[in-house]
Amino acid sequence: MKISFSVNEVPHSIEIKDENTPLLWVIRDMLHLKGTKYGCGKAACGACTLHVDGEAVRSCSYAVKFAEGKKIRTIEGLGTKENPHPVQQAWIEEIVPQCGYCQPGFMMATAALIDKIPEPTDDDIDRNIINVCRCATYYRMRKAIHRAAQIQRTTSKTME
Repeated sequence: MKISFSVNEVPHSIEIKDENTPLLWVIRDMLHLKGTKYGCGKAACGACTLHVDGEAVRSCSYAVKFAEGKKIRTIEGLGTKENPHPVQQAWIEEIVPQCGYCQPGFMMATAALIDKIPEPTDDDIDRNIINVCRCATYYRMRKAIHRAAQIQRTTSKTME
């Protein structure tokens, strides 16, 4: 079966034997984008979070057949070293990562959150950012989420 979609604004058309293959494995093994991580395989931890048409999705449980015609963004497409996304900039400023394994998923979930809720409260964060971090850097992540929202608002106002 042939499935077409774009990843980080690059069109892809892939031949897949099992349309129920998790999108995570297509992204990692077929497209060789390794930033999206495997954590639990049950959509519980969030390490595999990426965006599908702007929505945060747990790609380990998202069948590739549902990606047909969609715009997918992975951590590799969030920003660049020269022009980091506000979330990436905030993560750097707040020195968030410890081991770092779960951080791409947290950053993707955060980017989706601040796109929808430009000034998230702690309650908004608690309800929307439900990923798991074994190193427990939650305090630094909360600070970084607020900082990312502030950077994004400032950047948006500058562009107007």
